[in-house]
Amino acid sequence: MASTWADRDLSVIWHPCTQMKEHEQYPLLPIVKGEGVYLIDDQNNRYIDAISSWWVNLFGHGREEIREAIKHQVDQIEHVIFAGCSNIPAIELAEKLVSITPSALTRVFYADCGSAAVEVALKMSFQYWQNVGNANKKKFIALENGYHGETIGALSVGDVALYKETFGPLLFNTILAPSPDCYNREAGQSWRDYSLVQAEKMALLLEQNHHEVAAVILEPLVQCAGNMRMYHPVYLERVRQLCDEYQVHLIFDEIAVGFGRTGTMFACEQANVTPDFMCVSKGITGGFLPLAAVLTRDDIYQAFYDDYATLKGFLHSHSYTGNPIACAAGVATLDIFKNHDILGNNQKLIKKLANIAEQFKEHPNVGDVRQTGMILAIEMVKKNGEAFDWRERRGIRVYQHGLTQGALIRPLGNVIYFMPPYVINEQELELLAKIAFEGLEKAIAD
Repeated sequence: MASTWADRDLSVIWHPCTQMKEHEQYPLLPIVKGEGVYLIDDQNNRYIDAISSWWVNLFGHGREEIREAIKHQVDQIEHVIFAGCSNIPAIELAEKLVSITPSALTRVFYADCGSAAVEVALKMSFQYWQNVGNANKKKFIALENGYHGETIGALSVGDVALYKETFGPLLFNTILAPSPDCYNREAGQSWRDYSLVQAEKMALLLEQNHHEVAAVILEPLVQCAGNMRMYHPVYLERVRQLCDEYQVHLIFDEIAVGFGRTGTMFACEQANVTPDFMCVSKGITGGFLPLAAVLTRDDIYQAFYDDYATLKGFLHSHSYTGNPIACAAGVATLDIFKNHDILGNNQKLIKKLANIAEQFKEHPNVGDVRQTGMILAIEMVKKNGEAFDWRERRGIRVYQHGLTQGALIRPLGNVIYFMPPYVINEQELELLAKIAFEGLEKAIAD
């Protein structure tokens, strides 16, 4: 006899980014199935997945092409050690990644999640300078309000206190540059002008510290976990120039913003710049399996090339590196982009999101409405423009209202945001906007 949700002891699981005590009052959502943009619970209630289940389900749930690719691969080989062995899906995915990323990125190193990809990029940059005889370059510059994951290295180059503060004694020191976050621009100042002003603050830090800096790391265009704060592509252009001038690596964390999320396949394309390392994950398998990759240039790869791994080799590994099933899902995901005009169709959805945004702009409790591609963010504030205290839990009220109306909307603090699957339609976007607006009204009511 098949077990049901009611048969299970939910207390045995410790969920991430969750205060488990809350679920004594607000039960966990019992999801049993997914179809397209919808999540379906054990009572057959349907919820629009407004956040692509933590930004990974690019094409919604249950996409047939990816599911079939996984089934096929399971019948071939489920896993093989990636040291001394290889497999066709891993090779094919690497070839496809190289073909769609900036042309200078010709080498692919696999990891199993976004945080691990960031760790790989940091370690590669650090060791590169050791291998070429510049042992002084041991530090990193990151952006204020940036987020790159929750492993020790990734946290060290992040700056979201909610995740970082507790673990401060475990982390290595990072030089923080003022964020180009355009929410902080002066009245009448354009995104471009503000981003250029902030870039000159990066210039000063590099001038002062370049002799000991291995790399600059940042999220292109959108600081996602940093409350979806956004900035102009010109900042990327200027930072690339600075890194070239001062001989410092540039790491782009495209984990959340890659694979079409900002309107182009990768966010860096909007500035026409190439990083020295690009980290990708999340949407790479369309939400089916964990996988990540770091792409880099051949000259960096060559600095690790020697007779034995113990000489200059990059001694970093994961047990599931290059997993064939995950890589097969990745191949199928990239084939969807190739066989369908995903980016073209997204332009229509981007325009619809912009239209939807208008209804929030005049609300007295909205301090900012911002959009980059398929990301729309609405920042709730007090009527005097001051920020709500996060402990007032305004965002949680929006989330709870959404569930009663058939939508999974999970705000970041006081920021309501949409990051929907690319298969959402305009009517579903309108419904999300209606639910979010109602949730906003409930959230600000004292």
